[in-house]
Amino acid sequence: WAEPANRVGRIQPLVAASVGPYGAMLADGSEYRGHYGLNEEALMDFHRPRLAVLVDAGADLLALETIPCLAEARAIARLLPEFPGAAAWISFSCRDGLHTSEGELLGDCVAALDGFEQVVAVGVNCTAPEFIASLVDQMHARTAKPLLVYPNSGEHYDPAHKQWHGNPSASHFADQASGWHARGARLIGGCCRTSPDDIAAVHQWASTSLPPTTA
Repeated sequence: WAEPANRVGRIQPLVAASVGPYGAMLADGSEYRGHYGLNEEALMDFHRPRLAVLVDAGADLLALETIPCLAEARAIARLLPEFPGAAAWISFSCRDGLHTSEGELLGDCVAALDGFEQVVAVGVNCTAPEFIASLVDQMHARTAKPLLVYPNSGEHYDPAHKQWHGNPSASHFADQASGWHARGARLIGGCCRTSPDDIAAVHQWASTSLPPTTA
């Protein structure tokens, strides 16, 4: 980006540093269940050194993702003021078209994050594409923050064997992305088991269908 020729016709790229959930550290699929048995203070103690490393590394923003429950989302949001100038998105994993992986209403969860100014966007990731439209509706009704979605392929993860099973969603990824955007999603991508072809298709759709400042 320091080379002027590389900037022509491009929006400046941002580097988002991934901050995964406590459940991923357990390596037992807890990021898709929640119910950790930890309070917010314990979760803050877990995440504090991780955020410090990534903020010090110079990331443009933090991608707090695959969060299964409001308690963990609040714990991380409460930590952010310890890192002045840091900006983050918080993205939940969900089990259906209404609920987080732990079973809370997604609309309630995003509304609870409204008061945290350093949380600059909220959304859903690593969730089956079939649920995304409904989840965007739930979020759009409860928050004015920008909404992001990056679902998985629609396959199901087996934590015992560390494998994905099933068939990818039959609908074309870019066609679905168009619908998510129409419902209010503004940052759109793909998570587990989506492919470079899926992302290229979304980019192609955005480049031809949206104004340059929003694509």
